[in-house]
Amino acid sequence: MTSILGISAFYHDSAAALIIDGKLIAAAQEERFTRKKHDSGYPFNAIEFVLKFANLKIADVNYITFYEKPFLKFERLLETYVAFAPKGFKQFSKSMPIWLKDKLFQKNLLINNLKRHDKNMSLDNKLFFSEHHISHAASAFFPSPFENAIIITADGVGEWATTTISIGKKDKLEIVKEIHFPHSLGLLYSAFTYYTGFKVNSGEYKLMGLAPYGEPTYYDLIKNKLVDIKEDGSFKLNQDYFNYSTGLTMTNNKFDKLFNSKPRSSEKEKITQFHMDIAASIQKITEEIMLKIAASVRSEYKISNLCLAGGVALNCVANGKILKGNIFDNIWIQPAAGDAGGSLGSALSLWHLELKNKRTVFNFDQMRGSFVGPEYSQDEIEKALEKKGGIFEVMKEEVLIDKTAQDLSEAKAIGWFQGRMEFGPRALGCRSILGDPRVTDMQKNLNLKIKYRESFRPFAPSILREDLNTWFKLNVDSPYMLLVSEINDNKKIRMSEKVKNLFGIEKLNLKRSTVPAVTHVDYSSRIQTVHKSTNEKYYKLIKAFKDKTGCPILVNTSFNVRGEPIVNTVENAFDCFMGTELDCLVIGNCYLKKKDQDVNLRKKYHTKFDKD
Repeated sequence: MTSILGISAFYHDSAAALIIDGKLIAAAQEERFTRKKHDSGYPFNAIEFVLKFANLKIADVNYITFYEKPFLKFERLLETYVAFAPKGFKQFSKSMPIWLKDKLFQKNLLINNLKRHDKNMSLDNKLFFSEHHISHAASAFFPSPFENAIIITADGVGEWATTTISIGKKDKLEIVKEIHFPHSLGLLYSAFTYYTGFKVNSGEYKLMGLAPYGEPTYYDLIKNKLVDIKEDGSFKLNQDYFNYSTGLTMTNNKFDKLFNSKPRSSEKEKITQFHMDIAASIQKITEEIMLKIAASVRSEYKISNLCLAGGVALNCVANGKILKGNIFDNIWIQPAAGDAGGSLGSALSLWHLELKNKRTVFNFDQMRGSFVGPEYSQDEIEKALEKKGGIFEVMKEEVLIDKTAQDLSEAKAIGWFQGRMEFGPRALGCRSILGDPRVTDMQKNLNLKIKYRESFRPFAPSILREDLNTWFKLNVDSPYMLLVSEINDNKKIRMSEKVKNLFGIEKLNLKRSTVPAVTHVDYSSRIQTVHKSTNEKYYKLIKAFKDKTGCPILVNTSFNVRGEPIVNTVENAFDCFMGTELDCLVIGNCYLKKKDQDVNLRKKYHTKFDKD
């Protein structure tokens, strides 16, 4: 038995993953334990969890891998300063003490932290470092259901690479093309995230959600001034307009003058049609680059399968466009596509590329539905709820599912906490808030009264896989909520000319389909297909809801409030339930009604967390 512990840390979304004999056993992000969103610290708690789950001590682990090479990153910092000097001195002088104190000696930092688990452990010949984009590519290819595939990885920046093309064949993986810093699709998207007033490295999905409210009126300006896109999708960014290489912001005054506006200063400043049009424009540019890269590498390498990873792979709208373009026969996207997934990728790359172990390919992926986090027994759930002062009823599973389906059909908002926690940024039916998609104001109510976030944010439909093409223009598995598709024409509600001419956020509360709560302003949905084989209890719930209503779909959003990581423990779930306007909490086989709870346990919960 060979065990490998993979770690990602010290940038954002720190995580740990454990594989044994090449199989994923457990993985989790540190934020779920510390309750600090996108926690970048050493993932002490996540490592303790994966070890405990496998009944191992850290000394028992055969190998430990880190998801990138710190010395190469330091080299980039130095060379970037030399290239832009003296312009970049301010940023260089601020970052250098941090590098000299911590990051340059990251191997020592890592070793010292690992010894927190066991001060007597030996790391001789155990510790390995993977390149950042190899970690991403390995996380996408090795768990995929493909024997051979092209792998596209795109993010902000690793060591030097920002976009890579790799070829995966059986148990081999090789990067064949790279785009290097400062030319980065991830950083380009993040620059517009910053410019529209959202937080970099967490607000990019808000920009994507805002885009359908606007028109891409700045598309030509961006192409003419900011980014030079070649026919094969390779690109260069005009550094005259950006500040991330030399300053402490993403964009500069020249960027502001180009668009004739200062950056939106904060989330308190009103979102205008200008911001929506900016969002639509950069989204269109992103889609164009990804489509051109995909078409070019498909033509060049003649491989019919595509895998995606890196932060840009979380842009499910762009993913949907690649799928719709029929460029590849099959597409598979790593559910933990961002840096968290690098922990798994670094472990898999060591297993296959360094230790030369053979790979067995199955006709289904090896992520186990991404349900690889902590779980709690019924006994643990009951004891935790009793300790919190919760009033609950224990029900048999069939009764519980029927009762929950009935509640959903009566427009109640349900906190749903079951089984093992998801790995990656999406709640997939184990740590979810659920609602009835047929209710017109469900989206607005969930956003404002439960999630405490911007009203324009869309919600995803969870749909039984067998009912998918009856409702959406899609007929491939999408278990990880990473593909966007349009609702079928016979489910749409046509807009009058008057309604079509409405601007921006005025479009928000219009009923566009028979399932308005999961239909975005452009008739699109970020779809999750639900499969009995990976999440039977959730599947049964949606089936029960369908039996009652004829609708095989539920609204599914993550179980948390704005700024909070997805709930991990029973206590987290109860606190969130009591601090929001959720109607019911279903946790294991325990059923809780809000109106039955002690009013003194209610609290202003959403103010505990920093805005994301």
